[in-house]
Amino acid sequence: MTIPVHAANVHFDADRRIARWRPLVQWLLAVPHLAVANALRTLRELLTLISLVTVLFTERIPRPLFDAIAMTYRYEWRAFSYALALHDDYPPFEFMPSADDDGHEAHTTLTITYPEHLNRWKPLYKWFLAIPQYFVAIALALASVATLLYGAVATIITGQYPERARTFLVATYRYCLRVEAYVGLLTDEYPPFELVA
Repeated sequence: MTIPVHAANVHFDADRRIARWRPLVQWLLAVPHLAVANALRTLRELLTLISLVTVLFTERIPRPLFDAIAMTYRYEWRAFSYALALHDDYPPFEFMPSADDDGHEAHTTLTITYPEHLNRWKPLYKWFLAIPQYFVAIALALASVATLLYGAVATIITGQYPERARTFLVATYRYCLRVEAYVGLLTDEYPPFELVA
């Protein structure tokens, strides 16, 4: 059996042991990173509009433009994974891919494969094809809120983040990333309706 390789992926590996106080305040420590991630999201929306034009006319996204968009997702994932107390390594204020593994115990790697060729007309209807994916993403987001609360309480009591809760939160982010990458013109691969890596 072959394991499918998806254009957008998230890999997360960290020690489950977390200081019991961290779920109470870690989100507050993450505010500067979340502010940067929010600004990068705005930048990503602008770059996606530019990508729309390049795909319609050239059937591709220029590599520097693609790399800038991918960087915004990498930074966002590092900020979110810290804010959600999935690990306790404070993420660097860094935009290069090497920041994912620079001397940190938590490895929060996010990759998006560069497409050499994109369908010229798909940007005009991808958003419509993704409507069922949005319903699934909303349901997963709602389930993630309950999972996050459970994970925080369990960590405060036991000092360890529950493995299944963390796996679910990472899988939910991965699912949403694939939907965003599809609608955001980074891939023509329709996201699978599954939470597997």
